[in-house]
Amino acid sequence: MSERPPVKLVLVAAVALLDADGRVLIAQRPEGKQLAGLWEFPGGKFEPGERPEETLIRELHEELGITVKEACLAPLTFASHAYETFHLLMPLYVCRRWEGTVTAREGQALKWVRPVRLRDYPMPPADEPLIPHLIALM
Repeated sequence: MSERPPVKLVLVAAVALLDADGRVLIAQRPEGKQLAGLWEFPGGKFEPGERPEETLIRELHEELGITVKEACLAPLTFASHAYETFHLLMPLYVCRRWEGTVTAREGQALKWVRPVRLRDYPMPPADEPLIPHLIALM
C-alpha cells in the first residue's frame, strides 16, 4: 500500500423531507458558503458526541424551524465522496412527519421538488448519487 497523507473526514447528516404530495425539500446554499448556489438536502455537520438523528433534529430546528421526533427519521442510504481537501460521509434519512411550518431561517432559498425533477437543480457532487434512491422510494 502506498503512503498517503491522512484525509480529513467530515461527517454530515442530511434528510429528505417528503410532503403529502410526494415532493422533497431542497435548500440552496447561500452566498459566502462553500458550494454557494448549489441545491442540497437539509442537514449539517455533526457536533461532538452527536448521533446522526440528534444532528438532524438540531439542524432542522435551527435551519427550518421545525420539530422532528427521532422515530420519524428513517435511514435511506448514504454518500461517501472525496472532495479535494476532505472526504465527506453523509447518511441520508427520510422524514414524512414534523411539527411546525418549514421556514427558511437562514435566508436560504427553499423548493419542494418531485424526486424525478431533482436533476434539474445543480447539486454538490456528494448529493447527486442520492437522487436515484429517492426516485426508487417514491
